[in-house]
Amino acid sequence: MCGLMPPSYVKPYVKRQKNDAADAEAICEAVTRAGMRFVEIKSPEQQSIMSLHRVRQMLMRQRIQVSNAIRGHLGEFGRVRRSAAMASRSSSPS
Repeated sequence: MCGLMPPSYVKPYVKRQKNDAADAEAICEAVTRAGMRFVEIKSPEQQSIMSLHRVRQMLMRQRIQVSNAIRGHLGEFGRVRRSAAMASRSSSPS
């Protein structure tokens, strides 16, 4: 039988420093346990969808970082404005 185990299931069985031998021993110990669960292997379609979501999240984080950096630099010159998120929240009808 071949299966994938999440690292969080194996971590409790690591007894000493992190190295390949200790990791292999922990994996062997974890596999012998009766209640060990394995994770499904993802299809290429699932992997591509997940990678698109990760890229989208990264782009959203970077967009926010850039807008905050620009606001900070403008603030150094006395040009203080509210963020776009705060402006849209206060202008929306409640």
